[in-house]
Amino acid sequence: MQEKLRRTGEIPRHIAIIMDGNGRWAKQRSMPRIAGHSEGVESVRDTVEACGQLGVEYLTLYAFSTENWKRPKEEVSLLMRLLLKALKDETDRLHTNNVRLQTIGEISALPVEVQNELLEDIQKTKDNTGLTLILALSYSGRWDLTRAIKRLVEDAKANKLPEDQISEQLVASYLSTGDIPDPDLLIRTSGEFRISNFLLWQLAYSEIYITPKFWPAFRRDELYAAIRDYQQRERRFGMVSEQIKSNGSKGGTLNRLIKSVTGP
Repeated sequence: MQEKLRRTGEIPRHIAIIMDGNGRWAKQRSMPRIAGHSEGVESVRDTVEACGQLGVEYLTLYAFSTENWKRPKEEVSLLMRLLLKALKDETDRLHTNNVRLQTIGEISALPVEVQNELLEDIQKTKDNTGLTLILALSYSGRWDLTRAIKRLVEDAKANKLPEDQISEQLVASYLSTGDIPDPDLLIRTSGEFRISNFLLWQLAYSEIYITPKFWPAFRRDELYAAIRDYQQRERRFGMVSEQIKSNGSKGGTLNRLIKSVTGP
């Protein structure tokens, strides 16, 4: 299947996933919600492995939003313990498979032991050259934009930022994803049709794939289905089909256009 996907079309450079439905998956089985989160770790493992094998460059997983802090304290505590365990258990596997770990979000809000483990794991994998796995933790798109605006204002006050230099590219560079290309493909599980405050700026031209499967039931076959669907779409970036076809035959003009829209 991986070889077929490579032959039939372009593999997305960056895939982002909203991993939704852990609690509902567990409820259907009369199990505690944390059981759904635990099974979701298996989905993460299989998805990361498949993306690495396919040659996907970046995979961003919406693991814990700023809104998730509003959940019952007991569930949040269990989620933090599960995150810590997953990091301890999986980092050696990531390192062996040449995966580089990064994170975005208000990491200072996480428990100190989780912060320390994250920093240690990021340091351990920083020189790996394969898939970059980005965990969005205590993250929201509005937090990201607000933080970027504050940084812009600070630099403007310090005369580091002339007004005539402010552009979309400059704003994007102040986001937590400043050195990461925008997602080509967003996958959302559980059948919900919303982006839930995730990468609000970065998803402007991402293709969106919705699957009714809950995240704990998501495995590489569903990932392949999403990529097949992506390969059948025409990404126009505001142009018309005739322009896409014309630019596509002009020595990389289309690729340069895509990079100008989606980032580095």
